[in-house]
Amino acid sequence: MVDNFKPPIKSRTTEELLNIVGSPKKWNRDAVYLAKHELSNRNVDTSEIENAIKAAEKEEEEEILRKANKSYQISDFVLKPKSTLFELLFTWELKKDGYILKAKQQKTFRITLITVILFVYLIKFIKEL
Repeated sequence: MVDNFKPPIKSRTTEELLNIVGSPKKWNRDAVYLAKHELSNRNVDTSEIENAIKAAEKEEEEEILRKANKSYQISDFVLKPKSTLFELLFTWELKKDGYILKAKQQKTFRITLITVILFVYLIKFIKEL
């Protein structure tokens, strides 16, 4: 197999190769294959490879939990109001992307916003009568 990666897989450190092998979802299948082959050529113990895989799995699980528990903060509205409001109003993929709590907050915000807008228009309508 040809190593067309930059930098080439063979020139990477053992630690970098372990990261590639440990996170196959993040890497090209060929890169993972070449990294395994290079680790074998360097006589790296299989227990080190297994530890790298376990560490990467643990890190991935922690990232999933971080995303699921991430929420909107007051500082989001103060420091970056435009992007936060845009996300709240027009982003539809939060739950799919793993942001469970943010998706719930977004739903509540939208319902509240629609209620406020309807209330304002109702008051306007009543005043015109």
